[in-house]
Amino acid sequence: MSSVGEKNIAKIETTYVHQQEIAEIASARKRKLLFRRLSLFLIFATVMSYLMITSFIAQSSTLDKKVAQKKQLNQELMQLKKQQEILKEDIVKLNDDDYLAKLARKEYFFSENGEIIFNIPEESKGKKDQ
Repeated sequence: MSSVGEKNIAKIETTYVHQQEIAEIASARKRKLLFRRLSLFLIFATVMSYLMITSFIAQSSTLDKKVAQKKQLNQELMQLKKQQEILKEDIVKLNDDDYLAKLARKEYFFSENGEIIFNIPEESKGKKDQ
């Protein structure tokens, strides 16, 4: 009896004790396998969540870019429609002989019989504002 921790205790060698030891080992093995499955599932769920979140963020940024591009293209479309209306008006005007004559006199200095053209220089913007 030199030390308290060194007591030898004899085991009872019966089938019941043997079955309990086997059940205890099986229970420990099942618990160990359960922790492995849960950790594997946790890793799988984490990877899938990461992939889904990155995919969502990428799609969201792509969608934002497409919306901005659509807005810009709609503005460009409106400008082109305005320009098309102006060009249609010009086509109608150019089919009018009076407008063509007026345009030729103004731009190319054509004159009718007995008409004298005076070329007056335009004033600069600074003088007009004053």
